[in-house]
Amino acid sequence: RTPNIDRLAEEGVTLTQHIAASPLCTPSRAAFLTGRYPIRSGMAAFSRVGVFLFSASSGGLPSEEITFSELLKQRGYTTALIGKWHLGMNCESSNDFCHHPLSHGFDYFYGLTVTNFRDCKPGQGSVFLKGVQKSLVIPIQIAGIALVSLAIVQYIGLLKVPFQALGYCLLITATSLAVLIFFFYHFRHLNCFLMRDHQIIQQPLSYENLTQRLTKEAMQFIGRNTDAPFLLVLSYLHVHTALYASKNFSGKSKHGLYGDAVEEMDWSVGQVLDVLEKYNLSDNTLVYFTSDQGAHVEEISSSGEVHGGYNGIYKGGKSMNWEGGIRVPGLLRWPGVIQAGAYMDEPTSNMDIFPTIVKLAEAQLPSDRIIDGHDLMPLLQGKVTQSKHEFLFHYCNAYLNAVRWHPRNSESVWKVFFFTPNFSPEDSNGCYDSHVCFCHGGFITRHDPPLLFDLSRDPEEKVPLTPETESRFYEILRVIHLAVDNHTRSLHAVPDQLSWDNLLWKPWLQPCCSSLFQSCYCDYDSEGSLPEMQSG
Repeated sequence: RTPNIDRLAEEGVTLTQHIAASPLCTPSRAAFLTGRYPIRSGMAAFSRVGVFLFSASSGGLPSEEITFSELLKQRGYTTALIGKWHLGMNCESSNDFCHHPLSHGFDYFYGLTVTNFRDCKPGQGSVFLKGVQKSLVIPIQIAGIALVSLAIVQYIGLLKVPFQALGYCLLITATSLAVLIFFFYHFRHLNCFLMRDHQIIQQPLSYENLTQRLTKEAMQFIGRNTDAPFLLVLSYLHVHTALYASKNFSGKSKHGLYGDAVEEMDWSVGQVLDVLEKYNLSDNTLVYFTSDQGAHVEEISSSGEVHGGYNGIYKGGKSMNWEGGIRVPGLLRWPGVIQAGAYMDEPTSNMDIFPTIVKLAEAQLPSDRIIDGHDLMPLLQGKVTQSKHEFLFHYCNAYLNAVRWHPRNSESVWKVFFFTPNFSPEDSNGCYDSHVCFCHGGFITRHDPPLLFDLSRDPEEKVPLTPETESRFYEILRVIHLAVDNHTRSLHAVPDQLSWDNLLWKPWLQPCCSSLFQSCYCDYDSEGSLPEMQSG
């Protein structure tokens, strides 16, 4: 039951073909804040890993990128980000905060700089263990065999190997293993923490009443800014795993812990809407509700309970450019300004929020770069009936995976795939063996000619069209290839923020509110009085 999210839909516009610019958190968030495809900012990975995993990584949203929070701040708006950031923190030291929200136009921050992992919640398993085991088994075996072989060769006299060299090799191997064991043993303390502005206030993060604390922060921020323009980005940890729900919501839904978490998030949405009503701000406030990407279909608990959500009729999920991975909620409410209870099936993007709110704030769009999003207000107010997005480009990390084409004066929405992920097991709807699908090598199947679907007739992407079933097959591909060529020419080389060098844990960048010897422990987050909870 989600009465408050339903209320948003009833009182506003529902975008039924609202598309995330990426099927993964980090690049999708970068696109949302900048209005640009993540490939333009270096926030799309060429490696297998497409998101930031550690608080002590050096990559992040580049300072050269302009966020809508920066532009609104310049127009006198007070700005806040409450909840998940996931766009980096430091560059060269543990307190330079080059990628921090306060360095990207936010006046206030209360939340997590990374994300919500299973590893952050005791008893919820690990998203790393299986991958680490697979990655380390062969290198450890090779190192062990090499050391034993050298020792045997030395012993029987076939080759003289200095004992000092053997000792160094053994020391390096042992040290590397010790660092890895230490890091993953202390992962929760090192990466799962809560910040207020630049200060760590809870390390490791406690899930107790966490949604209530985030909600309280949001309500207080609105209360402090009733007489001035404000921008609030409330970025819930729900319903990313590890799932959690407070006592008032635990066990109350019909859909297990996932349903409990959704209902608790809905309660929080209602609290925010109520505080806008309380201060007579509803008619002056544009509210937007969405998600980073589609549900993570491979997230199944050890007991078999679905923890990643459900994508309805749509194929695939998180990390994939099938509709289940990129078609996300798009609810916008502004009483008296945009239509209430309307549904729009035109292709729109989370990148569209950038130009929409920048223009509403009467700020200037940057003229020195391409903005891929389009102002939504003409569509929301019924002044136009067709989206400005004739083409949308769907990237799997840094690789162009698919293209959507909505021709002018046509109901068709063509979508081509240049490659698709190899599901495991083959007859499933995801990559359960690897937990997420990957974007290159043996993890994909390339298609020549590309797979073609008409989403207006086949939204489930069940039956690819062929020259025999679609007379315009080759003409459609020709137009899309021309669009790809034009798009590709608009791209410029930028530093890769998700390179292995930028992704890996760097001890000198590690934030710690006490010391490593104290397991980086602290708890300065005083709850005080929390909003009253009702579970329905």
